[in-house]
Amino acid sequence: EKEEIVDISNEEKLSLLKKMLLIRAFEEKAEALFQQKLIPGFVHLSIGQEASTTGSCAALRQDDYIISTHRGHAHILAKGGNPKYMFAELFGKATGYCKGKGGSMHIADFSKGILGANGVVGGGFPIMVGAGLSIKMRKSGQVGMVFFGDGASNRGTFHEACNMAAVFKLPVIFVCENNGYASTSPAEKMVAGGSVANRAKAYGIPGYITDGSNVLEVLEVVHDAVERARGGNGPSIVENETCRYNGHFEGDRQQYRTQDEIHSYKQDRDPIQRFELILKQEGSLTGDMAEQIKREITGVINEAVQFAMDSPLPAPEDALNGLLVNP
Repeated sequence: EKEEIVDISNEEKLSLLKKMLLIRAFEEKAEALFQQKLIPGFVHLSIGQEASTTGSCAALRQDDYIISTHRGHAHILAKGGNPKYMFAELFGKATGYCKGKGGSMHIADFSKGILGANGVVGGGFPIMVGAGLSIKMRKSGQVGMVFFGDGASNRGTFHEACNMAAVFKLPVIFVCENNGYASTSPAEKMVAGGSVANRAKAYGIPGYITDGSNVLEVLEVVHDAVERARGGNGPSIVENETCRYNGHFEGDRQQYRTQDEIHSYKQDRDPIQRFELILKQEGSLTGDMAEQIKREITGVINEAVQFAMDSPLPAPEDALNGLLVNP
């Protein structure tokens, strides 16, 4: 058994667990609401990937930047997004983060450093390089973290962004959440070179692989990459090996993989169960505490959904608002 990885307090560990539970509860509720046809458009869930996202964002400061993906609810919540405004956005309501105009794949909150989710695979890379350049020019001491999947690592924007970030030593951390499948294509057949992290060698930057089901391991590795970037030593690639339990999008029948594959991961490596067990063994969590936390989170989620349900739809005349900086 590995020794204590990151030196964090029991309180901080409990807050990691709460964040993972909030993300899981949010996404399970989104899944149910989508099935009831209450959420329009597409919904891409990351149930099973909570340790990767929570551990990565826990290494950041409040003023650091993130850019998310089409599978992005977890990133927004992990960086401090509010479930009320998120559900309102999913419902297309005027009270949503983007006033109901963006939906599931386009949520942003600049006040929390969330520079947006992106429906285009690999679309976040150039934006984050721009943000990284801005940080460097302003000497603000911030860092930027761009999330992407194994599929996006094969897009041209990934390589351009890695190259430019490395050349200019930009404070950017590239966090790959490798869940084994780009839509329906297995990563082991599609990613040349054995891993995404391996590609770091080509740019002369560090590349790390973590067990993406272990929130403390993710936090430790990403924390090192963040400190390196903040210290002016440039970018890193971190590849969190994880698993999504649901299909690529809701309604995907997952005929490209076996149910056994998912069940065995859930049984042995579910990130939340694993972390709960660690905390119980350490004595910082009891069964009663865990139940209490889950009850509170259920309340938060139900309240958020109610807020979204009760919110108005955007007015037709608002369609053109917010498109131009100086209308």
